[in-house]
Amino acid sequence: MFSFCLFAGTAEGRELAELLTGQGAAVTVCVATEYGETLLPRVERLTVRAGRLDREGMAELLRETDYDLVIDATHPYAVSVSENLSLACRETGKEYLRLLRGASARPEAAHYFSDAGEVVAFLRRYGGKVLLTTGSKDLGTFAALPDFAERVYARVLPIDSSLRACQAAGLPPSHIIAMQGPFSRELNAALVRSVGATWLVTKDGGDAGGFPEKTQAARETGCGLLVIGRPRQGEGEGESLSELLARLQGQFGFRFPALVTLAGIGPGGADAMTREVLDACAGADCLIGAQRMISAVLRPGQHAHAAVAAADIAAYIRANPEYRRFTVALSGDTGFYSGAKKLLPLLSDCNCRVTVLPGLSSLSVLCARLGASYEDAETLSLHGREGSLVPAARRNRLLFVLTGGEKDPGAVCRELTAAGLGDLTVHVGERLGYPEEKITSGPAEELTAGEYDSLSAVLIENPGSLTPATPGLPDGSFLRREGVPMTKREIRALALCRLAPARDAVCWDVGAGTGSVSVELALLADRGRVYAVERDAEALGALEYNKARFGLGNLTVVPGSAPEALQSLPAPTHVFLGGTGGKTREILNLIREKNPRARIVAAAVTLETVAELTEAMDGLPPGETDAVCLNVSRAKKTGPYHLMTAGNPVYLFSFGPGEGEA
Repeated sequence: MFSFCLFAGTAEGRELAELLTGQGAAVTVCVATEYGETLLPRVERLTVRAGRLDREGMAELLRETDYDLVIDATHPYAVSVSENLSLACRETGKEYLRLLRGASARPEAAHYFSDAGEVVAFLRRYGGKVLLTTGSKDLGTFAALPDFAERVYARVLPIDSSLRACQAAGLPPSHIIAMQGPFSRELNAALVRSVGATWLVTKDGGDAGGFPEKTQAARETGCGLLVIGRPRQGEGEGESLSELLARLQGQFGFRFPALVTLAGIGPGGADAMTREVLDACAGADCLIGAQRMISAVLRPGQHAHAAVAAADIAAYIRANPEYRRFTVALSGDTGFYSGAKKLLPLLSDCNCRVTVLPGLSSLSVLCARLGASYEDAETLSLHGREGSLVPAARRNRLLFVLTGGEKDPGAVCRELTAAGLGDLTVHVGERLGYPEEKITSGPAEELTAGEYDSLSAVLIENPGSLTPATPGLPDGSFLRREGVPMTKREIRALALCRLAPARDAVCWDVGAGTGSVSVELALLADRGRVYAVERDAEALGALEYNKARFGLGNLTVVPGSAPEALQSLPAPTHVFLGGTGGKTREILNLIREKNPRARIVAAAVTLETVAELTEAMDGLPPGETDAVCLNVSRAKKTGPYHLMTAGNPVYLFSFGPGEGEA
């Protein structure tokens, strides 16, 4: 078992301690205060020593145990500690490594000083209240200001030693702000305003130390920013956490898990991103995503890799263990038609810990711009997939559509107009969240010729939607051809109820005829796929017409005879047999080869077909077969009377799992 001594005064040091113990190493962590001890994780193989050590104390500690490595993860400003530790390692022959967080980008309009004394000299020349965020160590230096007790407010850790330092410097209780970070931009700005500070004094603690949040707060409030610059580190200025982990992996054979964040960046502009998403992007060692998404959040000097396909992203993370923190920038919200769905399973073998952060979806942004509620809206994505736009627009009072590729907003409006829905109100949102955002509203037929940006979303209003929620459309809804059979309304409704397809079902309609069952299956399985198999040329023409009439993008017409035409089709979950051409047994066998759990409903009119289906029931488990005989009579007026005219009896046979169990 490897043994490490870690001097930890930063969040990165605490994280490193947890990572090393997670690899089975024994770690002794040295912290300056008991408060620092409380911040460390309580895990096995971790020993904590609290208290300040001079060079002799450090050397004595290092002689006690045969450490494989000594790691200095103290604060960048703790120069004397680092110098003493480096000397102690030389004396004892221990290998020394420095973990050092990187400096933040230098903000504009900031004043930089080499030490606290220079800041005091500056403040002697300029008036105004001061908010100190440099801790308690330099309070004695700032106490030299003539009006220190009236001008200065100090934010310090809520521990006894910090409070005693404030009292020793002569700071009154009303000017002591005892708080533990991290501090957001909003909280920093609120503190500046609450004390009426003209100057904010800070050290460059790096991004992990909250320096960007302080600079942002100063800029927002108009407060002057006074920065005590980083001291020179001397030889070997240290390595970042990612660099150090890569070194440890090579030297000791460790496999540290990467931290992968899937971040929903919203519609794309930085102003529409959440704070936690911005922080995840800023803190990443490597950003991954489409180029436009990366460009929205990339910081100077930050590594980035352009990739969109889930497999490519996972492969890059797997092949680049030198990066500690990956952030994958995903458009919109990670739970709404997002690439996160495909990517998450692929990350399971990438030795990583995954965090998913939501973002603003284009649905929420567009509806907010229009002042519309989307709680009852149906959603449909045409981005790289087929969808049944027209049925969805007919069925829903509010339909949100994600467009993409050839299905741009103009194509959506043309499809609606061709289906007789040109009067529906359509709202097109282009480049939502960007400065050039544009929203166009009007009847679909008036927007058909427009040119729209590829980053567009559509909201369709249909306040008069009246599509029935139950199966059994009127027979007159379908085009019929002479001599082409059609399953009548009453039989069709009961057959569909017994078939009970799910919304994402894969359905076959064998012997589809005019396609009345196929159409209703496609309406019910609107997120699935329906294959209408028919051999008659006249029937095929009616099928294609009825498919277009209802605008069914999820219905595929398959010319040919069963079972041969079924061979190349995907395995079904639900099958309706309207006609078998005398090959009932062969068709049933093929269905069961494709999916033994498929739900099958067959209609029979002739006694020969009834006999075939009755024979097919033999040997199947109890509860997985059923048969009913339907006799439908219709009223017909004869003279002054109405008489019922009976139709031929129809038999419905059911095979496979019960309704809803396929």
